[in-house]
Amino acid sequence: MTMMERGDGTVATTVRRPFATGFAATLGGLLAIALGAAVSNLSTVFVSIAFALFAALGLDPLVRRLEARRVSRGWSIAAVYSAFALVLTGVLLLVVPTVVSQITQFVGDVPKLIDRFESSATYDWLQKALGTDLEHVVNEVESYLTHPDRVSVIGRGLLQAGGTVLAGVSGMIVVLVLSLYFLASLPAIKAGLTRVFPARSRTTVAALTEQIASSVGAYLAGMVVLAFCNAVVAFILHAALGLPFPLLMAVVAFCITLIPLVGSVVYWCVATVVALFTSPLAALLFACIYLVYMQLEAYLLTPRVMHRAIAVPGALVVIGALVGGTLLGLLGALVAVPVTAALLLIAKQILLPRQDAKV
Repeated sequence: MTMMERGDGTVATTVRRPFATGFAATLGGLLAIALGAAVSNLSTVFVSIAFALFAALGLDPLVRRLEARRVSRGWSIAAVYSAFALVLTGVLLLVVPTVVSQITQFVGDVPKLIDRFESSATYDWLQKALGTDLEHVVNEVESYLTHPDRVSVIGRGLLQAGGTVLAGVSGMIVVLVLSLYFLASLPAIKAGLTRVFPARSRTTVAALTEQIASSVGAYLAGMVVLAFCNAVVAFILHAALGLPFPLLMAVVAFCITLIPLVGSVVYWCVATVVALFTSPLAALLFACIYLVYMQLEAYLLTPRVMHRAIAVPGALVVIGALVGGTLLGLLGALVAVPVTAALLLIAKQILLPRQDAKV
């Protein structure tokens, strides 16, 4: 490429080898597209790595407690993972058969649920309020769900859902194995990350890395505890009020309430709508009692459970959850708060002191 000055003072640019330049530019564009496609295809792998890393950080506080009692890290990791495997196996053996039977019962009880809904006061109120023939709509829904062709379609959908569940189980196994390796090599990972920085900054970086890892582990452990409390409360309420599928709804409560900020509200809405098909009075009682529990959780349980995690302003929590959920979906929503806390910690301990030191 050469530059020549014209008589009017402007500069013209010419390319000596246009074919080679165009070929190189095209090759660079194709390479960028190939890299983008490779990253897109490997997104599942990246998500598994992220889940495994956060699982390792969540289990690391338990390992440290055992190490504080003079147990070697290897035996501490073995004890923690053995206990975790026993709990997970027990939960699966307890929940999976019951959940499968309850889902089968739910599919078989669709006509009864629809008949019960038609005879309820909620149905009469909706019919008067909307001014439409709800009976025709309900009959169409029932015929759609019970038609042989639709049943076969639903069956194929269930098979696909079964394949998705198997893929999820295999992905969970991969995450567990990766988290075991990450947990075993976590000190080496921290040391390697520290050595990337200049020697003069390694002490600060090591302390900051340790603080971030501890806060993320405490936050994740706290989220699991709160989700378990939600599941227990949901099971007790469904069983006490005579609502169907208490164990299934408890599992749904645990999974949904792992999502920060909106998890409890989403489950409250979903469970209340499901309860409406059984009894409007029971649904009202469930909604009121669970709403009271949500307030107790927000003002009593959450501060006690999360007291070791880094405090993040509410506005940053909401913004981080929205950004994380938009970019990475469920994973982004789960890790938004600890990532936001880590960025806030870096800003407080590194960026702001540097700005304050400038005159």
